[in-house]
Amino acid sequence: MTEHARVTTPFGARTTAAEVVAGVDLTGRRAVVTGGSSGIGVETARALAAAGAEVTLAVRDTAAGARTADGITATTGNERVLTAPLDLSDRASIAAFVAAWEGPLHILVDNAGVMASPETRTPEGWELQFATNHLGHFALTTGLHPALRAAGDARVVVVGSVGHVNGDVLFDDVNFEHRPYDAWAAYSQSKTANVLFAVEAAARWAGDGISVNALNPGRIAETNLARHIASALDAPASFEPGRSDGVSVKNVEQGAATSVLLAASPLVAGVTGRYFEDCAEAAPYRPGLRRGVAAHALDPRSAARLWRLSLDMLAAAPAITS
Repeated sequence: MTEHARVTTPFGARTTAAEVVAGVDLTGRRAVVTGGSSGIGVETARALAAAGAEVTLAVRDTAAGARTADGITATTGNERVLTAPLDLSDRASIAAFVAAWEGPLHILVDNAGVMASPETRTPEGWELQFATNHLGHFALTTGLHPALRAAGDARVVVVGSVGHVNGDVLFDDVNFEHRPYDAWAAYSQSKTANVLFAVEAAARWAGDGISVNALNPGRIAETNLARHIASALDAPASFEPGRSDGVSVKNVEQGAATSVLLAASPLVAGVTGRYFEDCAEAAPYRPGLRRGVAAHALDPRSAARLWRLSLDMLAAAPAITS
């Protein structure tokens, strides 16, 4: 990797999304936030809407999305908060979303995800966490590439996790077909895949003026992302009550801040292919401290390999109709 100066900002772990966009004008810009009806997705969408952007909440539950959109409009005064159906584990749903999109897209926040779910497979036979967290967003983002390119200066924000430090992508068995399923190994590889996707997309799309970055939002206790933890065996120590191991524990407004920084702040204009936490570029991971970015998640060879694997998986799987 080419050495570069680490990006820092005046913001930090306790900064809120609203504070990040204070004074930022996004009028005329269009944004999509996946999973925008819950958790940090709501606050990400709210901050972008408060700054004047048109925001589409891409959600599985459109009724919940509509209620969230109404709530964001009520708090921001922005009536251009929309809802569209999107199930990231369903290729037909992704294709329909992409086909329905018209015009440029300035901001795409790949926010939705699942964590430590029981062993579940999509109709294609793909492991659910890899399929949802990585493949679904890969298909969505590459499908929307023409709209992002048309914007001229688009930003893609990929919400990852410090959990990526626990393991690399299992290239020889991403779907756990030849080894026992491990919910945490599956989660870790999907989060490493998120970062690797940002690395490769940044390299491929730099000439299109598209910036792509990944981030760790910190641990947010107020979301439903952790709904499967109670049933997952051998959860990592970082998820034990009362332990932080260096992880920033935040509320949802603080948890959305780094996403919003990468989506909207002029402070990171032109920055691409990097991994952030607490509103700054992350330092290299050091064992024993659950912070930073692991070297395996920034490896350009792995990033290129994952891109090829993702294309092959999407091309080889039989067509599934809703």
